Amino acid sequence: MDVVASPSRASPALPRRPDRHVAAGEDALTALVALLPDDLAACNRTIVARMASPVELIPQLAAHIVAAGGKRLRPLLTLATARLCGYAGERHVKLAACVEFIHTATLLHDDVVDASLLRRGMASANAVFGNQAPVLVGDFLFARAFQLMVEDGSLIVLGILSQAAATIAEGEVLQLVTQNDLSTPEARYLEVIKGKTAALFAAACEVGAVVADRPRGETSALADFGMNLGIAFQLVDDALDYAADQSVLGKTIGDDFREGKVTLPVLLAFQAGDAADREFWRRTIEATEQNEADLDRALHLMQHCGAIRATLDRALGFAVAAKDSLAPFPDSAMRRALVDVADYTVSRAR
Repeated sequence: MDVVASPSRASPALPRRPDRHVAAGEDALTALVALLPDDLAACNRTIVARMASPVELIPQLAAHIVAAGGKRLRPLLTLATARLCGYAGERHVKLAACVEFIHTATLLHDDVVDASLLRRGMASANAVFGNQAPVLVGDFLFARAFQLMVEDGSLIVLGILSQAAATIAEGEVLQLVTQNDLSTPEARYLEVIKGKTAALFAAACEVGAVVADRPRGETSALADFGMNLGIAFQLVDDALDYAADQSVLGKTIGDDFREGKVTLPVLLAFQAGDAADREFWRRTIEATEQNEADLDRALHLMQHCGAIRATLDRALGFAVAAKDSLAPFPDSAMRRALVDVADYTVSRAR
C-alpha cells in the first residue's frame, strides 16, 4: 500500500520553553543513554532474541516496527530507575525488554484500530502487512512480555506489569467510547491518557525500584514520576498532532482530527468557540463530515483561542510534577538525567 503524505500546512506557532537543563531537543535522551550503555545493549539483545520465532512472519513484522525507530524511552526508564535506586544486578534488563514488548504490542494494535499509515515516519506495519498479521504479532509480543515477567519470578513485578497491561487496554477502550463525543469532560480525557499512555510509564519506573528492593515511599515516588511524565508526554503528542511538521511528528498531521478523536486541544477549542465554531466541531468531530478545508480551519480556531498553548502549559505542569516526584532521591548524574528527560518531554514541542 502506498503512503501518501498530506499537503504541508502552516502550523500554529508553539511556545518556546527555555530551560537551563535541556540544551537541545534529544540531548536529554542521549545523556541518559550514555549513563546506561551496557544495560541498554543487553536490553536490545534480549529484545532481538525474544522476537525470534520459527514462524518467519513474526520476527519479520516485529523487526519492521523496531526498525521504524523509537527512542526506547520506556525501557530506558526501567533501566535508569533501577540504577538510580542502587541496583547492581541484571533483572532490570529483562523487565525493560518486557516493557518494550508491551509498548510495541499496543502500537501494532493501535495502528490497526486507527487505520494509521505512518509510524515514526515509516509505513506502519498494517500498511505493509495488512491488518491481521499486526494484531496477531502484537498478541505474540504480549505473550513474550508475560514470559519475561514469569522468568523474573516476582509476584510484585508481575502484579505491576500485568495491571499496566490491563489498564492500557481499558484506556484504549475508553478512548473508543469517547471518540466523536464533544461532551466528554476533561477529567474523562485525562483518564484516557492515564490509561493508554501514562500507566506503562508509571509501571516501567516502579519496577526499577522494586527490583532494587527499595521502600514503598521510593517505589511510589517513581511510579508518580512515571505517571506525570506519561501524562505530559501524551498531552504534547496531542498538541503536536495539530501543530508539528509531519517529518518531525513521524505520522500524518491531523490524524486525530480525521479520526474524530476528542483530545484536549479539540475540547478547549470547542469550549471557547461561538455557535458557528461549535457547529463546525460537531460536524467534523462528532459526525466526521469533513472536507479538504476543514483541517486548516481547525488549526486556525485552535490558534485563535490558544488551545495548543494551553495544552502545552498543562503538559509543562505535569512535567514539573514529575521532577518534584524525584525529591526523595539524592543528587546524582542519573537523577539529573531523569529531570532532563522530563524537560525533554515538553521541549519536543519547541
